[in-house]
Amino acid sequence: MTHIIDASLALLLILAALGYFSGNNTVTAAVLILIIFKLPYVNTALPWLERKGLFVGIIILTAAVMVPLATGKININTLLHSFIEWHSLLAIAIGILVSWLGARGATVMTTTPSLVPGLIIGTVIGVALFKGIPVGPLIAAGMISLIIGKGH
Repeated sequence: MTHIIDASLALLLILAALGYFSGNNTVTAAVLILIIFKLPYVNTALPWLERKGLFVGIIILTAAVMVPLATGKININTLLHSFIEWHSLLAIAIGILVSWLGARGATVMTTTPSLVPGLIIGTVIGVALFKGIPVGPLIAAGMISLIIGKGH
């Protein structure tokens, strides 16, 4: 008896291999999680992951970035000092810009789903081949929204 692997599973396996052989554990882990979510009895969670995964991921990412506050490595004096050095002020301005772009990106990804495959391909290439970190799709979509005039 032969078993046919569906196209989405085949694509996920290719991406897992690309992540593995390029040494990018982030892509490999993410793809393996999706493969697990495709298993019978677990696949009912895929729609939830599609709806809430970005939100949960942003919470985890935000918490991870704020760990130095929780551990005391960054204190109130360090935070206040950020408002007097030019490179810290630049970091604040860029932080504002990319968070604004990310919000626009989230909007454009939901209103123009035809852009999502290109964002996925670009992100996977950036992560797998250029040792990037897959936080770019929201910002990239925000930049696209500025070019094509979509988003808020």
